[in-house]
Amino acid sequence: MKLILASASPRRAKILASAGFDFTVLKTDAPEVAHPDDPERTVVENAVAKLRAAQAAAATAPIIAADTIVWHSGRIYGKPRDLAEAAEFLRSLAGRTHTVFTGVAIAMPDGGLSTDCVRSDVTFHPLDEAKIAEYIARVRPLDRAGAYDIDESGDLIVASYTGSYENIMGLPLEPILKRLGPATRL
Repeated sequence: MKLILASASPRRAKILASAGFDFTVLKTDAPEVAHPDDPERTVVENAVAKLRAAQAAAATAPIIAADTIVWHSGRIYGKPRDLAEAAEFLRSLAGRTHTVFTGVAIAMPDGGLSTDCVRSDVTFHPLDEAKIAEYIARVRPLDRAGAYDIDESGDLIVASYTGSYENIMGLPLEPILKRLGPATRL
């Protein structure tokens, strides 16, 4: 049974492929919401909105949608608008611990819908302006929540993390394996 990944994120596709899933990518343009005081609600609502947008085009296959944010001190860090904002994000997270939340929504062709929210904590190294500039030069930060990717030159900025590595990348496998099991894998 082939899955639909309702996301154009290359990191999410990489995670599903490396876990052995057979899937097709379907990009959606669902509008996103933000509830700064409730990051879990934010990511779950956004994942469901993406899923609903994908269902209109692919209602006969299982669909996976996700939304990831970085949350620190009551502020949501989504994708930065430009390189200046990316540098500002990294500056404000430097030397601190923040939380990565990913909402996952899974719909089955029979109408079953499940949602989960996974959280991981990430601690950054202290970062000076030179290290921030080096990281931004190596990684395209504009399509990444919090302006970083733990899997691409993450060692430059990430001191440690707890929780799911895949969650920090943008798609935790635990809720997917729990809901879909091995039947949908290659």
